[in-house]
Amino acid sequence: MAATINIPAYSDALVVLGTAGVVVPLVRRWGLNPVLGYLGAGVLLGPLGLGSFIEQVPPLYWLTVVDAKNVAGIAELGVVFLLFLIGLELSYERLVTMRRLVVGLGGLQVVVSATAIALVIAAAGQPAAVAIVLGSCLALSSTAIVLDVLSQLGRLTTATGRASFSILLAQDIAVVPVLMLISVLGAGAGGSVWGSLVTALAQAAVALAIIVLVGRVVLRPLFRLVAATKSSELFIATILFVIVATGVIAALAGLSMALGAFVAGLLLAETEYRKSVEATIEPFKGLLLGIFFFTVGMGIDIRVILANPLLLILCAAGLMALKAVIIIGLTRSFGLSWPVTIETALLLGPGGEFAFVGIGLAAILGIINAEVAGFVLVVTSVTMALIPALATLGSRLSSHLTPPKPPDPLLVAMPAPQSRHAIVVGYGRVGRVVSKLLEVHGVPHTITDSDPLTVTDQRRQGREIYYGNGANQPFLMACGLKDAAAVIITIHTKSAIDEIVRQIRQARPDILIVSRARDGEHARHLYEIGVSDAVPETIEASLQLSEAALVGLGVPTGAAIASIHEQRDLVRADLQRAARKAGQDNSRGVKTQA
Repeated sequence: MAATINIPAYSDALVVLGTAGVVVPLVRRWGLNPVLGYLGAGVLLGPLGLGSFIEQVPPLYWLTVVDAKNVAGIAELGVVFLLFLIGLELSYERLVTMRRLVVGLGGLQVVVSATAIALVIAAAGQPAAVAIVLGSCLALSSTAIVLDVLSQLGRLTTATGRASFSILLAQDIAVVPVLMLISVLGAGAGGSVWGSLVTALAQAAVALAIIVLVGRVVLRPLFRLVAATKSSELFIATILFVIVATGVIAALAGLSMALGAFVAGLLLAETEYRKSVEATIEPFKGLLLGIFFFTVGMGIDIRVILANPLLLILCAAGLMALKAVIIIGLTRSFGLSWPVTIETALLLGPGGEFAFVGIGLAAILGIINAEVAGFVLVVTSVTMALIPALATLGSRLSSHLTPPKPPDPLLVAMPAPQSRHAIVVGYGRVGRVVSKLLEVHGVPHTITDSDPLTVTDQRRQGREIYYGNGANQPFLMACGLKDAAAVIITIHTKSAIDEIVRQIRQARPDILIVSRARDGEHARHLYEIGVSDAVPETIEASLQLSEAALVGLGVPTGAAIASIHEQRDLVRADLQRAARKAGQDNSRGVKTQA
């Protein structure tokens, strides 16, 4: 039985799964992007890395990937699942609204970039067929990495996310004619090129029509039937069946599996099962995408980089710069802002995973020699590895290029002069109760909060509340701290409370400060730094609980309230005593050191 097991395939799978279970958690702990973790692991543990030393060091067989083909099929499913989830998030209606960017901006980017890159390669002395193939493949960007990075940053629904996705979707559609073009060039079909391309596009259109028509008729009843069984296993199996089946139908028509899965996601997005499907697939997508990034890393040969480092750097930088310039020109012509333009250009300037498919096919068909193909794929891999860093750079540049919004008039209003009033810092759950009770007893007070949304919303409702940071002494003075009778701190962040107290005590050593505290220890600390009275949440909750229990058990209300007040005074006295003792101990420590 053991002889029938494909040991190399299993050992390679173990290496990849071990990477997901060990390397990536470490990378996350160090604050790095998981994509870089997978790419780096692929470079190190792939057949071009440590795997090339298996003959010299046999134990490396169990620590490296022997054959990239053993995990290539699973890796492709990662991109398929990613596009399926993107389809779920988009829906058909949203895609229709993006048609101008997909067809116009995306289509132009593919054509102009492919032409420009092909011209540069032809000028470098390569044959026309090689230039056309390389230009078409390098014009496309990495759908998997770009969308994953945007998703992690929460930027898929931003203007940058929409522009990037529109171009990437157009690139995925362009895969069909590019693959057919490579096949025709490899077969030397001559005058039949256009006929073959038209046939391929017709097949693709028929396949997409079948997926859409069958999906609209079958998907909702199918998931309704499966959901009725209340079987999570059957639900998962049905989702996997839909994703793989639509991908296979698309692949049979010459499309990419990912594009077929994307259409299936669009169709399911219109059903009531969208959220359940999305939650079910998310864990699979993460693991499979990780395997894909691992395989991309396996395509990076460090020896090629070391043999021609300057040439490789120039080619990688030139590819990204050329595509970025073209994208900048096109996005600006479509009316997109400079921040969106710069960020999109940096994200889509590097090469993409399709280069491995297209250039690999061209090498097999003899269009490109193996040495040129290998060098170009290393260049592509290096540019793809830079995408997370370029995304961070683009985000920072975008924030610098974004013009500052004019301040909301509701946020710049300042309170009228008052005297003997209270300043309430924070208008959350606690602050609102405090303010309400001050109103009931006719105590004049000024409300402040550092959340602009809260301030804007409350001022529109007619409440006198002012935007500002309570730890900013000039802001407190503008709120009348000099003439105020008390400051009531209702926020819960310990460090912020400490700074507010320090600023108040610097300006008004004599003023009453009442502050919210997390617990007894926090309250003791607040007494130590100068708070007049601290109200610890945990202790106050226990006192209120005790009061309710005593009354419920038959203790007269007056007696219960009196005992609770007595207990509160005892707790306050203990905390203040502990704070004074800590202050004295600190003082003695300073004198001793002196």
